Formats: sequence, C-alpha cells, structure tokens
Amino acid sequence: MPHNTKSAGVIFWFRNDLRLHDQSALRHAIELATQLQTWLLPVYVHDSSLNALTPWGFARAGLNRMAWQQSAVDDLAAQVKALGSQLFQFKGQPAEILISLSQALGQARVVCEDIAAPFEQAQIQALQQSGVQVQTLWQSSLMAIEDLPHPPAQLPDQFTAFRRLVERPRFKVPQQIACIQSLPELPALQTWHERGLVPFVPARNPAPAANDARALFMQGQTPCLGGEREALKHLQNYVDRSLPSTYKITRNGLQGMDYSTKWSPWLATGALSARTAWHAIQSYEAVQGANDSTYWIGFELLWRDHFRWLHLKHGAKLYGSSGLRPPQTHSEHDEKKFSAWCTAQTGQRFIDAGMRELITTGYTSNRMRQNLASYLIHDLGCDWRAGAAWFESQLIDYDVYSNQGNWLYLSGQGTDPRGSRRFNPEKQAKDYDAEGRYQSLWSALTAGE
Repeated sequence: MPHNTKSAGVIFWFRNDLRLHDQSALRHAIELATQLQTWLLPVYVHDSSLNALTPWGFARAGLNRMAWQQSAVDDLAAQVKALGSQLFQFKGQPAEILISLSQALGQARVVCEDIAAPFEQAQIQALQQSGVQVQTLWQSSLMAIEDLPHPPAQLPDQFTAFRRLVERPRFKVPQQIACIQSLPELPALQTWHERGLVPFVPARNPAPAANDARALFMQGQTPCLGGEREALKHLQNYVDRSLPSTYKITRNGLQGMDYSTKWSPWLATGALSARTAWHAIQSYEAVQGANDSTYWIGFELLWRDHFRWLHLKHGAKLYGSSGLRPPQTHSEHDEKKFSAWCTAQTGQRFIDAGMRELITTGYTSNRMRQNLASYLIHDLGCDWRAGAAWFESQLIDYDVYSNQGNWLYLSGQGTDPRGSRRFNPEKQAKDYDAEGRYQSLWSALTAGE
C-alpha cells in the first residue's frame, strides 16, 4: 500500500541518468527512503524550456533529439513498472514542477544527479531558493572525483597534461553499482491531484521516421531504441563481434554502424553508464588481449571525463564568446551563411553531405563533426556558439559537456594548445571519402526532407 503523503518522502528526479544499472544517485535515494521509512517517487520532467528558441532562432531540442530522449524514458518507465513502481512524467519547468510536487507531498526532499553546467545548476539553485531540500550526487564520469590526483579546480586545462597525470600507471575506475532490483512504495497521490499536478502522457511517435532507409538511427522503428536495455544489448554485441580490437583503425569512418562504438547516444541520456562500458572493455581485454584500439577507447572516455572536469573548474566561463581566452573582439556573425550551413546549402559538397546526415538522422561521425564545426568557424566566419547551439538542437547524442568542450577546442577559445584548428574540407574528403560514396549517399537527399 502507498505511504501517507504526510510523512516527508523522497522524490528521485531522473535527469541524464535514464537507467537502473550503475545508478549511485538512485541507490542513495532508495537507501534514504528506507532509512526514513518513507516512500520514493520516481519522476521525469519533460523540460518545456527545450522548446524555447535559442538566440539564433531555433528550438533548443529538435525532433530527432526529442524522439531519442522519449524512447529512453519509455524504456525506463517500463523497467520501473516491472519493479512494482511507476515513473511519473510531467511537462513544464523542472524547478516549478518539483517545487509543487514537494509541497503537495509534505515537503518531500529531492535527490538527483549533479550536472555541472550553468543551465542545469540554475535549476538546482531555484529548488534550493524555494526551500526544497535537494541532494545532488555526481555520477556521470568514468573516474570518481575522489580518485583524481587533484581536485578538479587544480587539474590541467589541456587534455594531454591531464591524461599523463591520471594514466600513471593506469587510471582508476570504480566498480559498477549493482542494478536496482526493487524500489520503495509510492506515496498516496490525492493531494497531488488536488493541486492540479497532472502527469504528462507523451504522444506516440513524437518525430517522423528518418526518410531514408540508410539513416543510421531510424526513429520510431525499433522498440526502446534509445533505452537502457537496447544500450546494454548494443554494448554486448559490440564486444561479442570483437570490434574493440579494430576501433583505432576504423574510428575515422563516415558510414555504417561498426566504424566506431556508437555508445554516445546512450551515454548522452545516461541509458548507458560510462563505467559499464569501460568494464566491458576491461573484460574483453582479459580474454582477447589489449591493443592500441582497446586503449584508444579508454582514451576517448578520458576525453569525455576531461570535459566534465573543465566544467567543474570553469563553469559559466566556458559559455562566453571568448571561452577560456582573454576577452577579444570577434567578427560579426553572418546569419545568411549560418542558415546555409544549417540547411546544407553551403555549396561545399562534403560539408553539405555531413549536414544532411545530421538533419536526417540526428547523428554524424566525430570526424564529420570536426569538419562541420571547422567550416562554420574558419571558412564561414560565424559565431561558434551558434554552431554549438545547432548541434545541441539536432544531435541525439547531445552531451552538454562534450558539445561545449569540443566547439571551444575547435574555435580556439578552449584548451587547444595550437589555438585553433581549421580542417581543409577538400583534403578531408580526399582522405576519408576518396571514392565519394559518403557524399553521393547524402547528396541525393534534400535537407529537411
């Protein structure tokens, strides 16, 4: 039976951690509820601010990204239901929803993961300022903060120096936390409904399917495609096919599923834990042996961590026009050139092919992303923040840390010791698409179809 709402309970707010495996924040919330002999309410808030327009005139989250996110939430909801509980979904401003829920449920406390980015931190501050008890727990990185050789504020800004510091002799990755097998009871919900807090029922198929069968991720075609169960299945399949042994050789590919791990869409929503992925590679190495490719997968996961430590160190400074560089005068942003880039109408065939893939599937390779960003910044002379915002809107694997860090790096406003990096699109096309197959594939599509 549900607990009475008069006893202060625990609301667990799922953010970018849509999973039950390796879930230290949820584990803590369960232990807290058990200790207090009270209930636990699992909540996910569909943030209405993602529909708001950016300064460049488009929504913060596009259809492909929203569809991927929803499929991850759907899978989580099904798993929570199987444990005898329920994931309650709401739509609106997260702070407003959670404040109302806390008040309706007897000043319930909120537990959630910690996200060290300005927008996400502001949500926590709004809760705290309203009087809601909030506890955040850090859990999205490969390494634990306490295992770093120095506090984040004292870590090197440049990745190479950071890597050399933590790789001696082998960086430490905590063991995974056992998968959640049970959840505390739910609260009684009468007062909640009396306050007009109506759970959100998402529409089915919120985004159209990609218009071409060759699209990398076909939205809406596979049940729970973005969810935890599919993430773990994909991880196991990647290992079983011995693909970790060839990662470094193939990682700069442009087409198909096998040239890279393709973990990022699930890592982005938290449907896959970075530590789970890492330990899968460790187990693989124990049987198949380690090589440059298996090492390089860990190298890439360290990059992902590095961008997290930079956020803990520098915070909002990473979001200014000059980034980590001294204030400087920038060339004026060209809206027409930016629009041409967004809609794959720059006239540069290699770049337009990459933008068409991005628009259609919500995904493109890391090699292509570097080319797209470089072209916008160095060839078109546009504001790097506009490009970062477009990627945020379009990518199904949008990660606030990596997206900001990579755009800063390529613009020369981040931690690149060379200052900036321009990729020559003609040379890149010759090096990575010599026969023009990738360009032919996507040049047949009209942007936005």
